[in-house]
Amino acid sequence: QVQLVESGGGLVQPGGSLRLSCAASRIIFRLYVMGWYRQAPGKQRELVASTTSGGTTNYADSVKGRFTISRDNAKNTVYLQMNSLKPEDTAVYYCNAKNMLDGMDYWGKGTLVTVSS
Repeated sequence: QVQLVESGGGLVQPGGSLRLSCAASRIIFRLYVMGWYRQAPGKQRELVASTTSGGTTNYADSVKGRFTISRDNAKNTVYLQMNSLKPEDTAVYYCNAKNMLDGMDYWGKGTLVTVSS
């Protein structure tokens, strides 16, 4: 059973920073595109950022220049560094792993990020 465990969420003031981590287990990490999604109250889940094992990254326009996704293939971990946080970044952030070969999707349980003064 694939496991994705997120950590690093919390309450931060506008303009602050947080780093989210997602530790994956029971997968061949290099075969997966790793991504971060978020879901705000009353809204649909949306892609925030993703990264391939080769380091190709993709970002939502709303976070470009503020968020950075990275992965450590040796530790089976993906990170999301979030800077210059805004109240509209408040959401539950979910880690996603998508198998590049068969398209299977796995999700973590999510970690809450609240940006508020």
